[in-house]
Amino acid sequence: MTAGQVLAVVRPDWVDHYGHMNMAFYLAVFDMATDQLWPSLGLGKPLHAEGFGTFAAETWVNYVREVREGMPLSCTSEVLAYDGKRLIAVHRMHHASEGWLAAENEVLYLCMDLSIRRVGQWPARVLERFAAACTGQAPRRLALRRREG
Repeated sequence: MTAGQVLAVVRPDWVDHYGHMNMAFYLAVFDMATDQLWPSLGLGKPLHAEGFGTFAAETWVNYVREVREGMPLSCTSEVLAYDGKRLIAVHRMHHASEGWLAAENEVLYLCMDLSIRRVGQWPARVLERFAAACTGQAPRRLALRRREG
């Protein structure tokens, strides 16, 4: 893994009594990664202008290696799966200068029709971008539909 663009640096107030970044801030950094991914998929402001948004419905985090105060962090993101109403993406957090994997985050996002606050259909232009970006790699933990049992 090569070094990446610094997305965040672990702040003193993000560190817990064990001396490493508290789990809540892993999600904060992964949310920043989502904000970086959205423009390439036509999400964020363009989607909101059409009356839609994205809500996270489910998330899974795999903590691989601890990060400590002052460490620079970068993230990579991939589209793993999608359908007419859902999207699964994975974010991978790395030490930005040394390149090692710190954590992974799979997220199931829903297309929300903001006028009725219910799940809606992705616009066709967004589905085209999902198709172009989808890696075909299977999600490790999440699924587009709930599993029975």
